[in-house]
Amino acid sequence: MDAISSLSRPYVYVWIEGAYGTETVQLAFTGVGVKPTEDDWRAAEWNTASITREGAEARVLVGPGSPNELPVGTYDVWARVTAPVEQPVMLAGQLPIV
Repeated sequence: MDAISSLSRPYVYVWIEGAYGTETVQLAFTGVGVKPTEDDWRAAEWNTASITREGAEARVLVGPGSPNELPVGTYDVWARVTAPVEQPVMLAGQLPIV
């Protein structure tokens, strides 16, 4: 993932293969190499313009004035999709905040 300035407030997007875009989706931002705990999960939403037969993009707003302010540092970004039977959790990449 590209670096984000700590002064900006953008969406962070995570592509989730196989998602329908109707499931509950959450993202977590943890220290590098740290698995998320239940308190780390943040409500995300689907980017409806991205939904295809292959999957969909989840997104969450980060930065000043958002519910997800991240201090300068590098974070592992995790995604969790809750479907009727399955609940996959996946490491999506690393996000530098500069």
